[in-house]
Amino acid sequence: MSGIRPLRLAETIQAELAEILHREARDPRLHFLTITHVEVSSDLRRATVHVSVLGSPSEEGEALQALQHARGFLRTRLAGRLRLRRVPELAFVADRSLEHAMRMWQLLEEIDPSGPEERNDEAESPDDERPEGRC
Repeated sequence: MSGIRPLRLAETIQAELAEILHREARDPRLHFLTITHVEVSSDLRRATVHVSVLGSPSEEGEALQALQHARGFLRTRLAGRLRLRRVPELAFVADRSLEHAMRMWQLLEEIDPSGPEERNDEAESPDDERPEGRC
């Protein structure tokens, strides 16, 4: 994405899709998903919508299938809300950033099993002598 317009359009699409899914979607497979990020191409013709699904991997797959099936409905609803000559084609992908962050956390725990709370306690130990009047 280059330029400010694709960024603004991505934010608007994210907000509008979230509202449409919350208020108008009747498919129960779409109830436990969150739109985490939207990327719009520089020519404004394609939007990749990253979604996070609460549930098992099979439920995630079902939710992505439901989104693909509802793609035309969602695009039509967006057309009514956005003042654009052409509404971008929507593509839905699973957002793996939370899984990636959890994996990084596990790896860090393997390196240093003492949790962040213990490290913070050590950093704030009373052994640190500070001269009075100074912070």
